[in-house]
Amino acid sequence: MSDRTVFFISDGTGITAETFGNAILAQFEMQPRHVRLPFVDTVDKAHQVVRQINHTAEVEGKKPIVFSTLVNMEVLKVIQAGCQGMLLDMFATFVNPLEAELGIKSNHRIGRFSDASKSKAYHDRIEAINFSLAHDDGQLNRDLEQSDVILVGVSRSGKTPTSLYLAMQYGLKASNYPLIPEDFERHQLPPALVPHKKKLFGLTIQAERLSEIRNERRPNSKYASLENCRAEVHEAESMMRRSGIRWLSTTTKSIEEIATTILQEIRPERLVY
Repeated sequence: MSDRTVFFISDGTGITAETFGNAILAQFEMQPRHVRLPFVDTVDKAHQVVRQINHTAEVEGKKPIVFSTLVNMEVLKVIQAGCQGMLLDMFATFVNPLEAELGIKSNHRIGRFSDASKSKAYHDRIEAINFSLAHDDGQLNRDLEQSDVILVGVSRSGKTPTSLYLAMQYGLKASNYPLIPEDFERHQLPPALVPHKKKLFGLTIQAERLSEIRNERRPNSKYASLENCRAEVHEAESMMRRSGIRWLSTTTKSIEEIATTILQEIRPERLVY
């Protein structure tokens, strides 16, 4: 089904509204049309949004679903008064009851970082992203001790996207290091990794899936051949077992699932939300 439109409205980036809304919508067998409306921070913009939502309702003959994380009450009142969609205001649903329970008022801050230039958490996150980029695919072996986690595995097993997700979502300094044929011939971990075994986490993948991924990059190469992929995966898993490295298969898992498992296993001391 794609005959329903969903609006995500915010006076900030709208990331929270979209993330939460999509998590709810995933419970339903439907493929709605998504409309993102960030930075709705004035009454005039609110009136424009109301007209857009109501026009959609008239054209489709069905109420649009509207997820809102609007903080500005004047803007929100315009939406509440004129919107012909099904309005799901997440702050009213969650923040207001929490204010009543905690006995304190929320700060009604727009977005995660109200002033990025003054936010230590924001700068820590940027530093973590830069660190993870610099330590991608074993490019830089210095400062590995600063890593919160070091991902190891064969090429194209999901190390880079997982490292960047951990950095962007949780502010973790995540390095990743590829296991290559030379490591398998030596039957031991790369020397640079040995001092940091407690921070190592392995990613593996089914050889058939790995071959498909590699063929997209280097078609008909030895690197992408199923035989070579089977050999590399076997050697990598054997090495991780011998070294006592925790690991999981990324074959059927999302980046979010992989990252959550890593956090449960590694339990880093520092997390940024």
